[in-house]
Amino acid sequence: MSRIDEMIAELCPEGVEFKTLGEVGEFIRGNGLQKSDLTNVGVGAIHYGQIHTHYGTWAVETKSFVSSALAARLRKAQPGDLVIATTSEDDEAVAKAVAWVGDAEVAVSGDAYIYRHKLEPKYVAYFFQSEQFQGQKKKRITGTKVRRISGESLAKIRLPLPPLKIQREIVKVLDAFTKLEAELEAELEARRRQYQYYRDALLAFGEHTTGASKQASKLRLMTMAEVAEIRSGWGFPNVHQGQLEGAYPFYKVSDMNLPGNETIMTAANNYIDDVAAKKLGVTPAPAGTVILPKIGAAVATNKKRLLSRPSAYDNNVMGLIPSELLNPRFLFFWMQTIDLSKLAHDSGAVPSIRKSEMENLQVPVPPLEEQARIVAILDQFDALVNDLTCGLPSEIAARRRQYEHYRDRLFSFREAA
Repeated sequence: MSRIDEMIAELCPEGVEFKTLGEVGEFIRGNGLQKSDLTNVGVGAIHYGQIHTHYGTWAVETKSFVSSALAARLRKAQPGDLVIATTSEDDEAVAKAVAWVGDAEVAVSGDAYIYRHKLEPKYVAYFFQSEQFQGQKKKRITGTKVRRISGESLAKIRLPLPPLKIQREIVKVLDAFTKLEAELEAELEARRRQYQYYRDALLAFGEHTTGASKQASKLRLMTMAEVAEIRSGWGFPNVHQGQLEGAYPFYKVSDMNLPGNETIMTAANNYIDDVAAKKLGVTPAPAGTVILPKIGAAVATNKKRLLSRPSAYDNNVMGLIPSELLNPRFLFFWMQTIDLSKLAHDSGAVPSIRKSEMENLQVPVPPLEEQARIVAILDQFDALVNDLTCGLPSEIAARRRQYEHYRDRLFSFREAA
């Protein structure tokens, strides 16, 4: 940072000029490229959806391609242009941008803009992530379910324009943060694969023995109905929603995505008191219950979570309350090996997991001491890859906060009179 401060003092001691994006570049709308047109070979192409799911701040190669014949009819980004996704269901993701710094032109789909300019490409892409840009952008977003922003609106956003030498120095600093975070993400992914390998190995029991006559066996194969209570959720009318405190959290499937809920449910968007619980007919599920989505597209997410306290959950959720034969965390880890999509009944409309299908699921039941040994090993892996208070997720979150702090500080120029 001191080097950049020195450069600012030397090159622009009176402050930095600010201009609108429209004054220093032009927005060109992509066209005619559908997801079904994408191939594995041909002319490089960027579909707007891939900006949300695949690309980072900048790219030197494309994930997908199109045929030469189609490419000839499409608008293309040149090296140095930004490619901007202009639609999303999430305001934060609207106008997510990737700087194209490859060697050749690339085709660009509709619902994306090409921003052509003479600035340092990565500098502009990092600016699009800054709080300064986001604050201006949010006032210009339109639409209801699908949120969007136009090229005309983007053209009105102001950005600081220090000399190119300073732009490149800022990019150098932010690239270093980005590289460090990418290395940590790669390490986390490697640890997740390692975790999955050991989990599957520890839970891949050999020949199982079955039947009441073999209860003395060290390992039994039993149905879920024999080892757990399967409890469906309850209706949750709007009139009871929105309470921020109460005797019991009332979980929806979406609560499984809240920070800190990666393994154990600790945060909730809704609570109910004893009066509401009685009115709704709720018998709270105890701590240690394994919950999972049981209907709709959420089934395919394969999420499973543990309750940390007596809780309620809505009728899109199913709970597995382990008996004394199962360590709750053993059941949780074993359920990670189950693909809910394969368990679900799919009539061609909405996939759903019926209680009868869950009841018949075969569960290996080793002695409790063996369950405890397996849990102790997997708990260490789980903390490493999921716990936001320690391990890699905590370090990544800290580095991301550090990056955001310095990024926003680097774009906080004093404007020249």
